[in-house]
Amino acid sequence: MKAKSIQCVPQKLTISKFQFNLSPLEEIHLPVYKGSTLRGGFGHAFKRVVCIQRGKECGDCMVKSTCVYSYIFETSPPEDTAVLRLYKNVPHPFVIEPPLTSQRLFKKGEELTFKLILIGKAIQYLPYFIYTFDELGRIGIGRGKGKFHLKSVTSEIEESGREERREDMGRNGVIYSGEDKTLHNRFRVLTAKDILPSDNTPSGIEIEFLTPARMVFNERFVAKLEFHHLIRTLLRRVSSLSYFHCGELFELDFKAFIEMAESIKCTDRDLRWYDWQRYSARQDTRMKMGGVMGKAVFEGDLEEFMPLITLGEYVHVGKGTVFGLGKYRVTINSEE
Repeated sequence: MKAKSIQCVPQKLTISKFQFNLSPLEEIHLPVYKGSTLRGGFGHAFKRVVCIQRGKECGDCMVKSTCVYSYIFETSPPEDTAVLRLYKNVPHPFVIEPPLTSQRLFKKGEELTFKLILIGKAIQYLPYFIYTFDELGRIGIGRGKGKFHLKSVTSEIEESGREERREDMGRNGVIYSGEDKTLHNRFRVLTAKDILPSDNTPSGIEIEFLTPARMVFNERFVAKLEFHHLIRTLLRRVSSLSYFHCGELFELDFKAFIEMAESIKCTDRDLRWYDWQRYSARQDTRMKMGGVMGKAVFEGDLEEFMPLITLGEYVHVGKGTVFGLGKYRVTINSEE
């Protein structure tokens, strides 16, 4: 298990990443952390756009098995699933990365952007996301329901490490233009092979959590992070995304892999617990969504773990990823 290989990540898992560029038509008032507002507004508008039996819960709907809203937003395991049979819900096939700025007031004419990551089968539903956010602009978001214009959607390629051929996409990387309502359905889809880290053998890595990471171990949220906590959580998330959204049962000796992870040491830890709350309209209550933020340095034989850790930079880690939680950035310290 020493040679570098992409076998420690699913081979059929696919990812695409986009940037949505919004232009406020009036003042938009948002909370400091904007992920919940964007996700909540998207869900409301999405159901309004596609639901044929309004007023019914998805579980009681006769078209649930073929409904794109149910698949994207109320993701549950199919009846014939080979894994997670007892789970009511499985990971959603998308991540919304809100802007990390502390700016709360966006005035008319300013720009508001966020990132969208689509995984597996969900990639083919990009037009639904675009249409829904265009509709959400007419409904409005935030306090006072400020309206916006969906100016454009562009392909995000900065993390691939390769030069994208612009002729394979729309003009200047634009997938969708809000001016002429045109959609260029040509963009890059990344696979495990595309996201392999560099050939350098890492002697250590620094992981910086940019949004709260809600990782659970032994039924408790992790506050003092160890490397195996990260690997366990990534394995659960990636294997579920692979099976339910990419049609691949991720076969790996999880026990042996985790035992290897337990040998990696945390040599520096500057983490804090960040408490964040969001309001759930569905449950009519405020929910705590805190997690760890900050930096941790790990040292040891890291080579086999790097493909999985690099993949996690795209799909995030832990609970609440649809809100953009669990976003992290990796800095590699390589051996000379």
